[in-house]
Amino acid sequence: MTEPAYLAAVRDSYDAVAADYTALVKNPSELDPASRALLAAFAELVRTSGPGPVADVGCGPGKVTAHLAGLGVSAFGVDVSPKMVELARNAYPDLRFSVGTMTALEIDDDALGGILAHYSTHHTPPELLPLVFAEFHRTLAPGGHLLLAGHVGAREHRRPSRAYGDHPVSYESYRLPADELAELLNQAGLTVTSQLVQAPDGGPKWKFASFMARKPTAEEAA
Repeated sequence: MTEPAYLAAVRDSYDAVAADYTALVKNPSELDPASRALLAAFAELVRTSGPGPVADVGCGPGKVTAHLAGLGVSAFGVDVSPKMVELARNAYPDLRFSVGTMTALEIDDDALGGILAHYSTHHTPPELLPLVFAEFHRTLAPGGHLLLAGHVGAREHRRPSRAYGDHPVSYESYRLPADELAELLNQAGLTVTSQLVQAPDGGPKWKFASFMARKPTAEEAA
C-alpha cells in the first residue's frame, strides 16, 4: 500500500519537536480527572475482557503507554516518528515500541484486546479517517475495546507553522464534530458505548472529546 502523503509531514514535524514535546506534554497523572478516569476504565475493561494486548497508536514518547502498563495492561506503543520511538524506548526500556502508521498497522487481524488513540488522529485528513478506523476494527479482537480521545470542533483546519519549542512544523490538524467522529466509528463496525465532550478549562480554547467503542463479537454482529 502506498503511504498517504500527509504522513511524511507528520513524521518530519514530530522528529523535529520530539525532545521539546516530551518535556512539555503532560504526564497522565496530570490530566484532568475525567481523562484519568477514562484511562482507568479503559484499562479495567481490557483486563476483564482479556482478548489480547493494547496498542497505543500515536504513542509519542510513551508516557501514556507506560501509564497503561502501570494499570496492569499489556501495552505497547506505535508511532510514525522514529525520534519519538527512540525517546520512548530510552525512557521505558521494559516496554515495546515500534515505528509504524495507523493507516497500515503491522498487526495481525483480531490480535488486540484494546487500542488507545490518545490525541493522535487529528493530523489525519478527514477523508482518510475511515481507513484508520477500519484498521482499528481489523486489528481488534472480537470484544476488544477502543479509547479515542482528541480535540473536536466545527470542521476546523489548522496549518501551524511552528510548535513545541518554536520548531518549524509542516503537519496539519483537523477538528471534526464529535457526532461525526462517533458516526465514522460506527460505520467502521465499532459500537460506540460512551461519548464525553468537555469544554476547555483554563487551557486551549477548543473542546475535546473521548469515545469508548467496542468491536462486537460474532454473536453480537449476527
